[in-house]
Amino acid sequence: MNRRELLLLVAGAVTASHGLRAQQKAMQVIGFLDGTSLGSGAPLVVAFRQGLSEGGYVEGQSVVIEYRWAEGRYDRLPALAADLVGHKVDVIATGSLAGIQAAKSATSTIPVVFFGGGDLVALGLVAGLARPGGNLTGFTMMSLELNPKRLELLSELVPQAVVIALLVNPNNPQTEGVVRDVQDASRAKGVELQILRAGTESEIDDAFAALVQLHAGALVVMGDAFFFSWREQLVALASRHAVPAIYDVHEYAAAGGLISYGPSLTGLWRQVGIYAGKILKGTKPVDLPVQQPTIFELVVNLKTAKELGLTVPPSILARADEVIE
Repeated sequence: MNRRELLLLVAGAVTASHGLRAQQKAMQVIGFLDGTSLGSGAPLVVAFRQGLSEGGYVEGQSVVIEYRWAEGRYDRLPALAADLVGHKVDVIATGSLAGIQAAKSATSTIPVVFFGGGDLVALGLVAGLARPGGNLTGFTMMSLELNPKRLELLSELVPQAVVIALLVNPNNPQTEGVVRDVQDASRAKGVELQILRAGTESEIDDAFAALVQLHAGALVVMGDAFFFSWREQLVALASRHAVPAIYDVHEYAAAGGLISYGPSLTGLWRQVGIYAGKILKGTKPVDLPVQQPTIFELVVNLKTAKELGLTVPPSILARADEVIE
């Protein structure tokens, strides 16, 4: 199935859900709250619906899904979460820390299944991982913990880079933690780190212009829903400026990015779908532990490496879970 077909499939399901909501009042309803857009988030919806199907739920037949997309704007998430609560959905499914915070602020009674990064206990979102308490449970991404590893991989791939840039979204609540951790990692590696900030499409272009002026030899892109929505633009800009870049999820490398390292985004949404199905059947969030990912994907795009004139070290190829040629 190509991207256009996938998008049409998801768009059709979204449109159908509104009609079904009116016709089948007795059907349980899931609120799908995401920081990306319908276009970029289509593979995530497919994975979520796969997880639901494993519990016997099929959209349009045994469950209705109300979709809310923030289009990369975190400031929209609280209103979107409140709208889902107003629609009296039976469970809210969300990805990203900002989505979790918005859902928690919007309701203390409707179950919320999530995945997101950050120290969820320290942030007061759950009481503990084994016994989350309250109405929230789900999966962590370990996004903060993996950023230093991404810088190490990039340094190994581009050892000549003495200046490395870090692209962050200032609107993301995790940004300062990401900056702090990558700064520590850069000092340990003996490289200079330059911070670039972009929270809008135009600022992405500005960030790459600044990257060239700073003579950065490589780029780490923070894991972020806004960046994910514009991943093709990010990959194209990195190619245009001939900058080796590392990303957090497979989809970037599949779009032509050089290398990615992190948990499977579609795998996490599938797990969220499984948890949502269990809650619809009566399991309480407090009885479902918050789980951490155990598998991380290292994906290398050899075609992009060749275009950049890079030779991928055997040490990285040997660890790669997927090599795109």
